[in-house]
Amino acid sequence: MRRAKLDGASLRETSLKGAQLNEASFRYTDLTEARLLHAEIHGAHFEGANLTKANLEEAKLRNARFDDKSMLVGANLRGADLSHAQLSGADLSYSNLERAVLVGTDLSNTRLTGSRIYGIAAWDLKLDDQAAFRRDLVITPEDQSPVIVDELEVAQFVYLLLNNKKIRSVINTITSKAVLILGRFYEERKQVLDALREELRKHDLVPIVFDFEPSGNRDLTETVQLLANMSNFVVADLTDAKSIPQELSHIIPFFPSIPIRPILAEGEPYSMYEHWEKYPSVLSVYYYKHKEHLLANIRSAILEPIEVWNKKKDKKEQAGKRAEEAEKKAQAEKEEKEKLLAWIKQQGLTPPEK
Repeated sequence: MRRAKLDGASLRETSLKGAQLNEASFRYTDLTEARLLHAEIHGAHFEGANLTKANLEEAKLRNARFDDKSMLVGANLRGADLSHAQLSGADLSYSNLERAVLVGTDLSNTRLTGSRIYGIAAWDLKLDDQAAFRRDLVITPEDQSPVIVDELEVAQFVYLLLNNKKIRSVINTITSKAVLILGRFYEERKQVLDALREELRKHDLVPIVFDFEPSGNRDLTETVQLLANMSNFVVADLTDAKSIPQELSHIIPFFPSIPIRPILAEGEPYSMYEHWEKYPSVLSVYYYKHKEHLLANIRSAILEPIEVWNKKKDKKEQAGKRAEEAEKKAQAEKEEKEKLLAWIKQQGLTPPEK
């Protein structure tokens, strides 16, 4: 069916698995939930097509063309070949791009919010400055606890840090802007934590979200510690967050130079936190009334206390360095004096009186 004309057709939930549809035309075609697994669709036209929740796993889409009216929301593009595809303006929000090939792909103005991009091969991409279109990218596979970041470049960087020990050892500059947010992101809490993330972005910070979910496929201790170690500070929402004690147990004792700002909705009990309050890196709990109250006071509730804590830490570190230098100087002078006295004795001279 090479160069088939299927413009405007209704192919909802149609199975085209393994179909040979190279250079076919699907302009304004309804392919909602269609099954196109392993289909060969090189150079096909999808301008204005609706592929919402379509299954395009391992489909061959090299040089395929989409436009700003093309809808691929929630589409499964796992392992798909999108090399040199024109996706400018298309909506791929919440799609699965795990292990997809994007070589020379045009992603200018493409909406990727909420998409899973674990393992993608991304080279020579054509991008734009619309960072808002590439937020909340999931960089872990489906069977692991989600790690969510903004921007493709940041996503690839964080993924490399999580999985490449050599890169970890030489990169230490990210800590100036990264903020780790801990909490449980089920629907009731998600609105508050998403709003907090948006507000932190306005202050030129890079929020990194870790939604703890038990998994036997990854060392969660390593993940939590690595994300914390690359962050300027940590915000831990204690509200109905049963996993927080476990997460904090991997951070607080091991990273005393990373401040933790716990927040808690008023009226919510949390009796397991007292154990951590003895650590200098743990700030007092900030109680907020509701989402709007938290956002309106983000500077006084989070940013300013963190800034004050960091200044105290820096001052303490500087004082410690001065004391260490003074101690070294005193030790060196003592050693020189001892050498001089030993030489005087060797010469049979009388040591000077004290």
